[in-house]
Amino acid sequence: MAEEWDAIDRLIEERLLRQDVAVAAALANNKARGLPAIDVSRLQGRMLELLVAAVGARRVLEVGTLGGVSTIFLARGAGADGHVTTLELEPHHAAVARENLAVAGLAARVTVLEGPARSTLATLAGPFDFAFVDADKASYPAYVAACADLLRPGGLMVVDNAVRRLAISDPAAQDDNVRGTFAAYDVVAADARLDATAIQTVGMKGWDGFMLVRRR
Repeated sequence: MAEEWDAIDRLIEERLLRQDVAVAAALANNKARGLPAIDVSRLQGRMLELLVAAVGARRVLEVGTLGGVSTIFLARGAGADGHVTTLELEPHHAAVARENLAVAGLAARVTVLEGPARSTLATLAGPFDFAFVDADKASYPAYVAACADLLRPGGLMVVDNAVRRLAISDPAAQDDNVRGTFAAYDVVAADARLDATAIQTVGMKGWDGFMLVRRR
């Protein structure tokens, strides 16, 4: 089944996505510099870009930069007068991301902040129009709660890896990452300011999904 999922993703890419030199260069640089191959897919990145543009987001927050592939899509969605603040724990990852953003011509529209995201989030001033959470899953509850506080009314948050191949169906028997992902649902459900849903996905990234959260 995974081969069929991959084939459909490739077909959709061929039909709907143009050649993307900047993203291809970023992925190649990430590999050459030894970063883990856990970037969003091109289809997922385009979804983020379209969501950012659809809500008219100009201030975008990202938790988990890695090599900046998702950051490229977020910055494109925010447009020439928008700005992305992205948080990355690992200095090496942050350095690679800055290289990739420079090649993509987006360096001036993105601020990469290094350090533990829990600490960095506490220093930020909202409101942000859009937030994307894709970092260590054990800390998802803290990240989601902080991003909800920083979102403007009507702002949107996307939480990646919200399904994890069905692992969240048995959180008590799983590791901290799965329990953290599951607990993020509880954070959202308990916050009266938030409306949310979650969607399962299949494709090149396997069986997973995302949570979509809107602050009222």
